Amino acid sequence: MQEEKVNPKQSLPTQSFVEVKEVKDGIAILKNGALRQIVMVSGINFDLKSEEEKEALIFGYQNFLNSLDFPIQIFVHSRKINVDRYIEGLSQIEVKEPNPLLRTQIAEYREFIRTLVNENIIMHKSFFVVVPYDPVQLSQAGKKAAGGLFKLISKDKLDPLTKTSGDENIREYVSQLKQRTDEVVSSLNQIGLRAVPLNDEETTELFYNLYNPEAIEKKGLVLTTDQPNA
Repeated sequence: MQEEKVNPKQSLPTQSFVEVKEVKDGIAILKNGALRQIVMVSGINFDLKSEEEKEALIFGYQNFLNSLDFPIQIFVHSRKINVDRYIEGLSQIEVKEPNPLLRTQIAEYREFIRTLVNENIIMHKSFFVVVPYDPVQLSQAGKKAAGGLFKLISKDKLDPLTKTSGDENIREYVSQLKQRTDEVVSSLNQIGLRAVPLNDEETTELFYNLYNPEAIEKKGLVLTTDQPNA
């Protein structure tokens, strides 16, 4: 029996295909030394707005884009809603409920939700803005603005952060990225959109979901802010 040859590329670990080296302080540090910070943005129902409100939103969005002197990327992530934690919470309430009638109603409602989600594909859309900073080749940043999420995560070789002239440079790069992120967040807030930079756990989870679209979601990303809904 002839032994089947294994393609070395097929046995590579998933990490070898991920351009992100590490996530620290909410910043994705790429293998080529570039920095990315991801901002989660709330959505609005544009169709329910009046004509005046629509015009104001469009005008505000135009001003936002025109005010930027660096490229950004806007992308939408759609995923199946995970109700595991919600179901688990209902089960805990059911166990603690002393009233038999209410306990039965909670059980029926819990099974209804479980069946509804299992039999129907219910998707949730999240909106993100990727703010980039490339320590080298900043003049080429505009060329990377178009395309998918990983178009900004370029394979062009930059000087890795670990090989810069020292911590002072790293702090400067992070400071520049933070300034850009603050500008984006402030501008989006001014046009009525809540914008919050993702922390380490949320950024890692987002990349996990992007690279494992068929896997069960760990949990839902939410806007961690006390600001009122837009």
